[in-house]
Amino acid sequence: MSDTRTTRLIQSLPAAVPFVGPETMERARGAPFAARLGANESVFGPSPKALDAMKAACDEIWKYPDSTSFDLRHALAAQNGIAPENIVVGEGIDGLLGYLVRLMIAPGDAVVTSDGAYPTFNYHVTGHGGTLHKVPYRDDFEDPAALMARAAEVGAKLVYLANPDNPMGTWHDGDAITAALDALPEDALLVLDEAYVEFAPAAAPVAIDDALVIRMRTFSKAHGLAGARVGYAMGPAPLIAEFEKIRNHFGMNRAAQVGALAALEDTRWLAHVQAKVAAAREEITRIAARNGLSAIPSATNFVSVDCGRDGDFARAVLEALGRQGVFVRMPFAVPQNRCIRISCGTPADLALLADALPRALAEAGR
Repeated sequence: MSDTRTTRLIQSLPAAVPFVGPETMERARGAPFAARLGANESVFGPSPKALDAMKAACDEIWKYPDSTSFDLRHALAAQNGIAPENIVVGEGIDGLLGYLVRLMIAPGDAVVTSDGAYPTFNYHVTGHGGTLHKVPYRDDFEDPAALMARAAEVGAKLVYLANPDNPMGTWHDGDAITAALDALPEDALLVLDEAYVEFAPAAAPVAIDDALVIRMRTFSKAHGLAGARVGYAMGPAPLIAEFEKIRNHFGMNRAAQVGALAALEDTRWLAHVQAKVAAAREEITRIAARNGLSAIPSATNFVSVDCGRDGDFARAVLEALGRQGVFVRMPFAVPQNRCIRISCGTPADLALLADALPRALAEAGR
């Protein structure tokens, strides 16, 4: 039952949670997970320098944060060879997606995404009354050409594409992205979600002043600061300036700001994490193969493992793993939901997975 004082739009929507958190699951099962391999966090943790900076910042936590994230924005600009005016910092990619949809989408406006792609983006679109149009994946890859074609058909204002992709871990090279942009309507905007870009071979070579693209990046994955909620968007200065009209200017946590800056500067720790992730991807692939399953090549900090049957079977495997204390997730849409998605973990985490997976497959009825 809805509160009748809310808007008609809100009353028309079902209550929804894009992702049920592992803590909620742990309370439901009455025990913690032994291996937390479902949320694509970095179990390898943030830079020790970032932790030290955040601890020191706690002495000044009585102050509001810098409303402009000045130091962090300027450091990001220097790293990316752009101007600070091309960057806005926000409360993770999720927060920035919410601001962007608020800026761009009025009730009834068309938005294009892939069927089974990041559901939090869809959550924001429906919350602002937008109309979602979805195209299927193509061979476990998002299909840039199909996305652009659908955008032209429906007059879309936003087109969402993650590269590398979540939930499949697949990726397109930069030339494929730039080639697809040639077909994007001039009044549309490509939302290029690059949450996993630090694990990819390279980023797409899109000019920062390209009016057709806004890029989203985060400190939650490679930098290990998921709990701090720090993301940033990069794009043409006139579009970035529009965020000043609606963003929560004091929404960034003060300690998170200084932690992200320290993490950005610690390139040795980033390389350390990238190596750990690469090793974990290889181990997950070996575990899958030992159990007669195939792993989809990944450019992220997780691996999607094809369970070889349908979504019902994959869900049964996922639930059986959960009963053994191993938390993983799975894609939502057919046919990608034949897979389970396993985040990169420590050797101890993956040993638990290796022990639990054969029993989970047997319990699921293989």
